[in-house]
Amino acid sequence: MTFPPRDARPSSVAVAAGSAVRPSKYVARATRVSLHYKNVVALSDVSLKIPSGCMVGLIGPDGVGKSSLLALLSGVRAVQNGKVRVLGGNMAQAQHRHAVCSRIAYMPQGLGKNLYPTLSVEENLQFFARLFGHDFAERRRRIDSLTRSTGLYPFLDRPVGKLSGGMKQKLGLCCALIHDPDFLILDEPTTGVDPLSRAQFWDLIRSVREERQGMSVLVATAYMDEAKDFDWLITMNGGTVLTTGSPAQLLADTHATSLEEAFIQLMPEALRKGHKTLVVRPLDAAANADIAIEAEGLSKRFGDFTAVDNVSFRVRRGEIFGFLGSNGCGKTTTMKMLTGLLPATEGSVHLFGKVVDPNDMEIRKRIGYMTQSFSLYDELTINQNLVLHARLFHIPEDEIAGRISRILKRFQLKDIQNVLPDALPLGIRQRLSLAVAVIHSPEILILDEPTSGVDPIARDNFWQLLWDLSRNDRVTIFISTHFMNEAQRCDRISLMHDGLVLVCDTPAAIVKNTSPKNLPANSSYTLEDAFIAYLTASQPQLETAPRAEPAGIDTPGLRTRRIRARMRTHSQQRKSFDPVHLWACLWRESLELVRDPIRCTLALVGSLILMLVIGFGLSMDVDNLPYAMLDNDASGHSHSYALSLAGSRYFTEKTPLSNHDEMDQRLRSRDIALAIEIPRNFGRDIERGTPVTIGVAIDGASPMRAEIMLGYVQGMHSAWLTEQARKLGMPVSSPVTVEVRYRYNPDVKSLPAMVPAVIPVLLLTLPAMLAALAVVRERELGSIINLYMTPLTRSEYLLGKQIPYIALALASFVLMLLMSVTFLGVPIKGNFPTLLAAAIVYCVISTGMGLLISTFMRSQVAVMFVTMIVTILPAIQFSGMLNTVSSLRGTGRLIGEIFPTTHMLIISRGVFNKALGFFDLYNSMGMLLITVPIILIASILLLKKQDG
Repeated sequence: MTFPPRDARPSSVAVAAGSAVRPSKYVARATRVSLHYKNVVALSDVSLKIPSGCMVGLIGPDGVGKSSLLALLSGVRAVQNGKVRVLGGNMAQAQHRHAVCSRIAYMPQGLGKNLYPTLSVEENLQFFARLFGHDFAERRRRIDSLTRSTGLYPFLDRPVGKLSGGMKQKLGLCCALIHDPDFLILDEPTTGVDPLSRAQFWDLIRSVREERQGMSVLVATAYMDEAKDFDWLITMNGGTVLTTGSPAQLLADTHATSLEEAFIQLMPEALRKGHKTLVVRPLDAAANADIAIEAEGLSKRFGDFTAVDNVSFRVRRGEIFGFLGSNGCGKTTTMKMLTGLLPATEGSVHLFGKVVDPNDMEIRKRIGYMTQSFSLYDELTINQNLVLHARLFHIPEDEIAGRISRILKRFQLKDIQNVLPDALPLGIRQRLSLAVAVIHSPEILILDEPTSGVDPIARDNFWQLLWDLSRNDRVTIFISTHFMNEAQRCDRISLMHDGLVLVCDTPAAIVKNTSPKNLPANSSYTLEDAFIAYLTASQPQLETAPRAEPAGIDTPGLRTRRIRARMRTHSQQRKSFDPVHLWACLWRESLELVRDPIRCTLALVGSLILMLVIGFGLSMDVDNLPYAMLDNDASGHSHSYALSLAGSRYFTEKTPLSNHDEMDQRLRSRDIALAIEIPRNFGRDIERGTPVTIGVAIDGASPMRAEIMLGYVQGMHSAWLTEQARKLGMPVSSPVTVEVRYRYNPDVKSLPAMVPAVIPVLLLTLPAMLAALAVVRERELGSIINLYMTPLTRSEYLLGKQIPYIALALASFVLMLLMSVTFLGVPIKGNFPTLLAAAIVYCVISTGMGLLISTFMRSQVAVMFVTMIVTILPAIQFSGMLNTVSSLRGTGRLIGEIFPTTHMLIISRGVFNKALGFFDLYNSMGMLLITVPIILIASILLLKKQDG
């Protein structure tokens, strides 16, 4: 493998160091700021000033309040207590936030958190450029310049969901820089990214800062080797600021040789108590010659995607083996194959010479596995978690107490053994996870990024435990990490990228093999430089990709166009409603909707399936009822009575009954639904005019069906008696007869009644669910932050989201109409334009209801249940689908009068069954029109432009 010279590769952090920064102006200030998430204190009385025109680093472990502080400074989160001033104004004021949103760019924590996975690189950038008012030519220039600068230009057509972690972060930065911000806020932008992508990331920052000297950059980072080259640092712990100053000043004040050591010195005395500098003890190669783990040609494919490609390595007993690589490169997949949790597509894994078999519990007992995220039970105390896992590994009951006591002492958990894990700091939670992983005394320990987000002291304590396990207990440790200083503590490491192992050797050997021979005496060559060298050598195309000048550096004419574009951006963002923003949201939502087959299928095919199910499932038709006769008379009159039932389309005659026991048995087995008993002397009593009683036994499991059957039998009985009276010349009992005729549905069929009612119900529920999910999905994924941080207004955002779902709902409506007319045989007798106009207004209402519900819901599961309850129950129970609204009382009557489905159902039934037109239904149409602005205005007012 050939390595390029050092100066041909991007530097790890190519920014201008500012050890002598003396700030005279400040881009942001926080004064006595506090922030609470329910009972959790995120920030406590924080006061600081952030100098302008500098690269400012915010350093500290996870959970100390870094992300909360950045969210407040960017305007994403509402200020609870204290004062936050950014770019000369109060961020608690909506007017100021709206005025400066085009001057601030915020990139949240997480790989591609502000991006849209189904959209391509080009489409994501086009969307952001449209939001900031760039015309077509300016969008093209900026997109080409930014993507060439980051190596993304060849991947413009690739969906974001198929990008690597490093490419997602570079694209996120491009989206943040698309509008030339004055204040760039980055929340751990390079966490989990490979060193080469990290270097390219900072290279782009450097080039942009060289062009725009006044731009301020605030970065939260977990990498001290990045922070050492920043102009100004802010250190945080426990929701408070420890100190601020330049890197050189922090090193001088703490008398430390590195920033990590300086950060440890700055932490409270209670946390530093007992901390000792780690001393690495070399592995005794002779005593640990046995091979503990051996992977040969290991591959794993998911469909056409190869996660791990032909990986081979050997790990000795007692060795600490580091597994390095970016997020998504295949580290976790490889670890799962080593433990037997995931079967390999190709290749084999041997542990202590024995093939790994997921069903072999003896092998599994020799392995301890610690997952990347905390996977213990928060409802159980530390002691209870240890007891549970001891029993899961079949440790004898009489040994559990003694073993747990030793574990608690060794891992310094004895004093807090009755505490729930949820109340513990991250470092102690990781220690607990390690204690659980070794409760069964495994010979191999597999750890997936165990120190991610942990403070330096907790990280050192954790590594001390690992060395004790390795050197004293001869436990083989297979560990993945993103930190190069941790990798240097390993006996050997492998560097992995895109499913391939690039090299496997000791850290010193890897550095030596790639170090340039002509390295200047005053410069250093690190393990990260070596990793970059291997990445560059394996992907030469990244270095030969065409490189453009940084965004904005060009001819004077282009510079003038750029300034004018910024002026347009600032003027447009003051508008209360901008059709360009509306179109950008509509275009993006339409693309996402078209590329999501699940949502389209739910809206179109799902509505048709539900129409069939509800239309036939709620049928009130009672045809071809199976019945049997128990004829105790056997006369001509009883035979005539039986024939009158047999000739009806409502009844189907079965084998006659012989006795009551048979009647009961056949009703119970559902062979018949109706049994008719003709008494003895039935014919004689008829001829004499004596009152006759007929016995009728009905299956009453379904009360409504039973009532209909009884009505049919009574009608047939009365008709037969009247006919017999006339034949015998007897007077009819009542001189008055009632002739019943059913208008609009003369055959009293269920489908003509149900189909016009089912359409409004489905046209309400499914579009409302889809529209609600569209907003809540963005809230869960994090892309809702683009509403908070861009000139988008709430009305532009909501209407842009709503219009595609209105179109989808109308397409569903047309399909349901076609099904009703063709397959179900229910014709439209009235004015179709009236029905279509009502459907359009009704679709606006239904999608608007979904948006309204989404304004106060946080999860997709919750919003689905709430939307179903809020739409289906009133639509079926109170809107006249089963019972007329006029028959309701109290609150039910009020709901029925104002609920939009009531009026859409009146219009639907009127057009379908009664041949009505607009002038017959204008009252219901008016009620629908009144509902539209009420729902839309309520949605806009309730949607927050800030998190909080």
